[in-house]
Amino acid sequence: MLFASTLLVSAAAIAYEILLMRTLSIVQWHHFAYMIISLALLGYGASGTFIAITKRWLEPRFELAFSASALLFSVAMVTCFALGQRVPFNALEVVWNPRQYLYLTIVYLVYFVPFFFAACCIGLAFTCRRSYINRIYLFDLLGAGLGAILIVGVLFLLLPQHALLVLAALALLASVTIGFTSTARKPLLAIQLILFVVLLFSLPQDWLELRISEYKSLNQVLEVIDTRVLAESSSPLGLLTVVGSPSIPFRHAPGLSINTRFEPPEQLAVFTDGDGMSVITRYEGDLDALGYLGDTTTALPYAVLDAPSVLILGAGTGADVLLALHNEAARVDAVELNPQMTELVTNTYADFAGHIYDDPRVTLHTGEARGFVARSRAQYDLIQVALLDSFSASGSGTQALNESYLYTAEAIHEFLEHISPGGILAITRWLKLPPRDNLKLVSTVLKALREMDVAQPARRLAMIRSWNTSTLLVKQGEFLASETDAIKEFARARSFDTAFYPSMPASAANRFNVLEQAFLYDGITALLGPRPDVFIENYKFHIAPATDDKPYFFHFFKWKSLPEVMALRKRGGESLIEWSYLILIGTIVQAALAGVLVILLPLSRIKRTWPAGTGTRAGSYFFLLGLAFLFVEIAFIQKFILFLSHPLYSIAVVLSGFLVFAGLGSACSGRFTKRVKPYVRSPVTIAVAGIAAIALLYLVLLGPLFSHLMGLADGIKMAFSVLLIAPLAFCMGMPFPIGLTQVANKAPGFIPWAWGINGFASVISASMATVLAIEFGFSAVILIALVLYASAAIIIRK
Repeated sequence: MLFASTLLVSAAAIAYEILLMRTLSIVQWHHFAYMIISLALLGYGASGTFIAITKRWLEPRFELAFSASALLFSVAMVTCFALGQRVPFNALEVVWNPRQYLYLTIVYLVYFVPFFFAACCIGLAFTCRRSYINRIYLFDLLGAGLGAILIVGVLFLLLPQHALLVLAALALLASVTIGFTSTARKPLLAIQLILFVVLLFSLPQDWLELRISEYKSLNQVLEVIDTRVLAESSSPLGLLTVVGSPSIPFRHAPGLSINTRFEPPEQLAVFTDGDGMSVITRYEGDLDALGYLGDTTTALPYAVLDAPSVLILGAGTGADVLLALHNEAARVDAVELNPQMTELVTNTYADFAGHIYDDPRVTLHTGEARGFVARSRAQYDLIQVALLDSFSASGSGTQALNESYLYTAEAIHEFLEHISPGGILAITRWLKLPPRDNLKLVSTVLKALREMDVAQPARRLAMIRSWNTSTLLVKQGEFLASETDAIKEFARARSFDTAFYPSMPASAANRFNVLEQAFLYDGITALLGPRPDVFIENYKFHIAPATDDKPYFFHFFKWKSLPEVMALRKRGGESLIEWSYLILIGTIVQAALAGVLVILLPLSRIKRTWPAGTGTRAGSYFFLLGLAFLFVEIAFIQKFILFLSHPLYSIAVVLSGFLVFAGLGSACSGRFTKRVKPYVRSPVTIAVAGIAAIALLYLVLLGPLFSHLMGLADGIKMAFSVLLIAPLAFCMGMPFPIGLTQVANKAPGFIPWAWGINGFASVISASMATVLAIEFGFSAVILIALVLYASAAIIIRK
């Protein structure tokens, strides 16, 4: 009973952790993985302190305490899921409304409660059934691994709010299972039965409904008269919502010329996680009806190329495919990550979309863009990177923490290698003022070209802009005079502004959609000049090239610009501030305060019985381990997003892999210590040496390895990822139990403090690791973690 209940609670806890990340992606703009991991660890740390204080009362009533904790975990999961969404937290207001930080703290504490009860179950098992500790560990780890797999599978079948009920049922089943052995099993069973009935039949229909931010595009569109939701489907890759508007039709054509003669046909809007609107366009086989697509900046490469072979990365609902067909492309390979998105176009609304993917020139591929390019041997005349995010999300700073491996120097390099001589890479982005991602894109492209030993990159670039988009062309070779003339004529005919082309005079910029100054021309000229590093350093926003080691393309925040931008926030300057980065900093502060209040402060009531000097050394050791472990884990979660194609996949696989194999390493630490003790002063030194050797090897090999294997099927990549994580996590699981055993032998009274200090460090380290990754890169985070591990090894030797 104990082992089955432990497995069920552990599975439900890790699944709930991942479910909250998916939910926050929908109702807010980001998965907030760092915050969820932090509050989960806070729950485990707080439960350790609680058990240490109440152990004498709980131990004789173990079965009752475990069953009640599992029952409360089940109730808290559902209750806190609903309450957390009712807190009036609006991420967009943090710039000018300090009260939002209070709401953020309330959200943090509300979501903390379920993890506290789950951790109480596991902690009670370890504390009160010490003779079974190895088997409890085993089932705890198995549960964690199974839970991560379970929730990913369930999210393909159910909406998040319905998946929540599955997890609540698991926790309830754990309570029932162990409750049978309790002396209070009859009243427990009655309460459990009532809860089961409530979960199954009595919850109000709208109580668990996702409350998507009113500032997301979906909610704004639904305010329009007669708009209605036509269909909805969910998966770990996104919640897709199809919306029709018969009275006021959609006219979605990013970058459309203000003097176009054409009108878009009827359209259905498709929202991903309540934002990122794209459209399914009615197509009845008449290419002339698509004339409006030729008047967008995205059509620029077709003014230079004749009947090209085209690769579209991010095909989405098919707008770029229609554009290619309208321009008589000879062949089109369309790549889309989300199979449910392609299902909408190929089946659900196939008649409406004109069966575009049945066209003999078009081949649809379901997969991640970088992975497809990595495994493809084909050469293309044109590779087009689609514009899939929304203008509102792009302009509000909501994407600053999102890792994007589509806009890194390594990605640009790979794309250019698959373009035939004379071919073009075309990337369209939203236009924001002052320019940010447009200039960062140029900066990133220039880094890729220079690494390819291109002597004169200025001769390979061209950019035009409309009133709200810009399109950058990167040619595999130098632009010919005739091609430059075609670019100028294309722009002139549609009242687009030329931002840059080879040998462009300053007078040719800023002529139609007139801005205060020629921002893009001046910026690109400076980036191509003799001191681009000086321009990047002095620019108000962070526009240094994005790389696979720092894939935060949408991160533009600079600390030195903060005072100036904050002074403008009440004069319409709030859009210049990346609120998501400020929330990240706020999360570190609130995690530290919460850790002190619920972990360290209660521990201070425990009588200190250890020898003088032990507390400082042992406390430092466990604090360093807490920081180091999470630094490595967070860095690998972010790094594996490239390989596994999606943040949720990476979180599930890496988190479960580290939990399972670190636990196995911890379970083996006793035997390991006995074997090496005669030869070394501290077994931790060998474990840390293993961590350092494997981590440094991965820093060198993971990039090339990912590039080589990225084209494999998702299941194979997940299994391979676990194999990669296993040896590192196994070694990382040893230093903590070895140190704890040493403390138990010399200062047993310090054990609760060891747990608490390690838990406190873990709580703050998740957010700290994200900040360090954004500022310095994943490699730097891992190297810092190795320094922390080495410092801990030195301390324990003394």
